[in-house]
Amino acid sequence: MIKKIKTVQEWLPFEKVLENGIIKLKNNSFVKILKISPINFNLKSNLEKETILNSYKIFLKTCNFDIQILIQSNKEDLTKHISKIENNSLKQKENIQSISKQYIKFIQELNQKRKSSSKNFYILVKEIPENKNKKINEEIEKINCEKLNEKYFKIKESLSRCGNLVIQYETKREVEKIINSFLNSRKELNII
Repeated sequence: MIKKIKTVQEWLPFEKVLENGIIKLKNNSFVKILKISPINFNLKSNLEKETILNSYKIFLKTCNFDIQILIQSNKEDLTKHISKIENNSLKQKENIQSISKQYIKFIQELNQKRKSSSKNFYILVKEIPENKNKKINEEIEKINCEKLNEKYFKIKESLSRCGNLVIQYETKREVEKIINSFLNSRKELNII
């Protein structure tokens, strides 16, 4: 018996990405991707930390639906940053040039140890149609997209109270780029 090997397209659960950036899965459910720009919690005072934690508790209580949190870590390419420092230091006095060289050496060593990385934070929200076995028409698709948008506004309102910025992806191209970044981690992700 010959075992058939699935293609990537057969393996992935996506049926298609809609023009509004919402993903339709093969099981007839819909997914919306939100990007979260977090705050630096460690830099906050104790009172601010307590306020943020209370706001986060409200977020968890308010979201009476399932969410998935994804964190994507990317090694930073600092060549442009280093080049900019070198160019700017040439215009400076000798002591500033010396400090710039030390700083460049420091960030190069840090980058070689792979401790220099950026993180992207995402929340995935899913909407399952009431009768997901029924053929999905434009009306059902529209209703589910509206429900996902309502969930987005709930998340945005709650996480904004914590100081986070919540960005929704509204185009097919943006979502395809995000999906590609998870499937092919070697490519850079430069959206928003």
